[in-house]
Amino acid sequence: MINHIWGLLANPGREWRNIDREKESITNLYARHVLLMALIPVVSAFIGTTQIGWHLGGEAYKVAVPTAAALGIVFYILMLIGVAIMGNVIHWMSDSFASRPSRSRCIIFAGYVATPLFIAGLALLYPKAWLLLMVGIVALAYSARLLYVGMPAFLRIPVNEGLTISGGTLAIGVLVLELLLALTVALWGLGFNDYAVSWSLFR
Repeated sequence: MINHIWGLLANPGREWRNIDREKESITNLYARHVLLMALIPVVSAFIGTTQIGWHLGGEAYKVAVPTAAALGIVFYILMLIGVAIMGNVIHWMSDSFASRPSRSRCIIFAGYVATPLFIAGLALLYPKAWLLLMVGIVALAYSARLLYVGMPAFLRIPVNEGLTISGGTLAIGVLVLELLLALTVALWGLGFNDYAVSWSLFR
């Protein structure tokens, strides 16, 4: 798993070909990659919100440990489902192409494309809205690169056709990311003593 992470960040074209040769299954993808990588934002959010707290107006608002643990489980499940949803979206968008990849291949592709977003979850160790936004934009940009490079290298979709899918998938991915960020703030905000604080984070 570690080799794939470094390879996708350093040389995505070569790493996509390496992943392709492994003939990975959805079960292996989740067991060896997604289940572990999705823990990064969950654990980071748990530590950040219980030990440091959301920063707002010069004050830190912490979440109770039991509440943070329960919300972390919900957050974790949402991310696991999100990978499967994005894989199905890619499969659906490739319907009109002759070289349409299988549904399982698209889900595997989505799992690895999400790698930068999982790593970006480390920013939740210090939960400030502006920091999460900046890190999220950078992670999304790198995921877009993995998406573009991986279309021909892993999904075997020609570059000209891949551009259409990449653009559409990226647009949907942005919406999914925004939804997850909003849910993250709302869910973790439920742990505050003052419920109004969670809403003010959106301003």
